[in-house]
Amino acid sequence: MNLNLSRRSREFLEQLQPKQYKQVAGKILSLAQDPRPNDSRHVSGYPGYFRVTAGEYRIIYMPAKDIVSVAVVNVRNDDAVYKELDRLQ
Repeated sequence: MNLNLSRRSREFLEQLQPKQYKQVAGKILSLAQDPRPNDSRHVSGYPGYFRVTAGEYRIIYMPAKDIVSVAVVNVRNDDAVYKELDRLQ
């Protein structure tokens, strides 16, 4: 599967410290191999979107036939993550 990161997701990743970058980027890359890992959950109210966590960060993504689109990467503050997802809708 291919990965597609939103502009905001890429910008957020670029601002992370190396240790956190490695942790979050590793989780995102693993989604290309398994877009529905055991720790993924459906995002209520957002059809087709799923969420996973990487340490203190939350990754919101949408798996499709041949691509996983990462919509939001942010700190695990539910309000901030979902407000950002609302902006994309």
